[in-house]
Amino acid sequence: MSMKGNFGEIEYVINESIGGELPKYLTQEEVKKARNFHLSMDEYQATPLASLDHLAEAMGVKKIYIKDESYRFGLNAFKGLGGTYSIARMLCKKLGVDIKDASFSFFNQPEVQEKIKDMVFVTATDGNHGRGVAWAASKLGCKSVVYMPKGSSEIRLQAIKNAGAEASITDLNYDDAVRLANQQAKENGWFIVQDTAWEGYEDIPVWITQGYTTMADEALDQLQLEGVDRPTHVFLQAGVGSLAGGVLGYYANVFKDNVPVTIIAEPEEANCIYKSAHVGDGEPHNVTGDLNTIMAGLACGEPNPITWKVLRDFATAYVSCPDYIAATGMRMLANPMGKDRKVVAGESGAVGAGLLYTLMQSENDLREKLGLNEESIILCFNTEGDTDPVHYRKVVCEGKNPQLS
Repeated sequence: MSMKGNFGEIEYVINESIGGELPKYLTQEEVKKARNFHLSMDEYQATPLASLDHLAEAMGVKKIYIKDESYRFGLNAFKGLGGTYSIARMLCKKLGVDIKDASFSFFNQPEVQEKIKDMVFVTATDGNHGRGVAWAASKLGCKSVVYMPKGSSEIRLQAIKNAGAEASITDLNYDDAVRLANQQAKENGWFIVQDTAWEGYEDIPVWITQGYTTMADEALDQLQLEGVDRPTHVFLQAGVGSLAGGVLGYYANVFKDNVPVTIIAEPEEANCIYKSAHVGDGEPHNVTGDLNTIMAGLACGEPNPITWKVLRDFATAYVSCPDYIAATGMRMLANPMGKDRKVVAGESGAVGAGLLYTLMQSENDLREKLGLNEESIILCFNTEGDTDPVHYRKVVCEGKNPQLS
């Protein structure tokens, strides 16, 4: 059962029948495997958890925490977590090695390098995922090819090339670029690394999703140090839903019958998770078209069918957000209140915080339905920094994408 509503331009669906089978691939044991592999990397360190106490007071909630992935691996985004872990799992499968026995340095041994050096990894991306795959492949002595959808940032394209990939911007939307990458993999004997699944292609998207959970596990450790056992509310952004499903699925396993209230935020022009919830038949549904949004990392029209089940069963609300919501979040985090820490958040990274701000600062009934009040402890994930610094300045400094009155 679901409840549908809107306030202003913002449409939402409330899940009134939360619960289902816990995802076995996101248990604490599986998450530990991914985090232990990341711990073996020289570049690994836990990203900061910013406590925005002055903002929380102004909004009328108890705590606001922002997990800041702009510090991850020097890549300015979280995607390297999924890229490194999935490629490591693929290499382990090729070599007949258990991931528990394979550190990052294992793959750089000369005898191992000889076996993997001719592997080519291919993917489609708006920027962050492709850069993560390119970086991981390069560090492992392998090659990568990256296809980007039309309208992609030239700055993000160059960052992918600088990370070691052969990369280009196509004239296709994101989902068709994924199909192109898959076609090229089949024709050339390459290995596709994509965080969405289809029939016959499921293992690698699961590994990518498991890789993302390292940041969710870090956040729990950091909250414990703050004296917080669990957040009451979690805001998660969704493209295909792999990040959101990974974090929520892990937290569902950890907290079981007391899963935090979880809000899924998407661009209104690429809201396939919202649409799937809105249809209400339990199945994933696609959104078509050009998927035009400033939230390039979320401009995906086809849900990951694996993580969709987690979002269907355990998310509390699905919200379709105009671009100004993300822009509001970017400006708010860039201009901290009092002694709060500044957070440099890109378009896709800021939408959760922007939605929280909008809920708490405007007249709406969704706030009450979600139980957002003075006892709320809120966790958001800033999944990217200023990966397109030109556009970041246009939004933060020049007021691009204001709320329409």
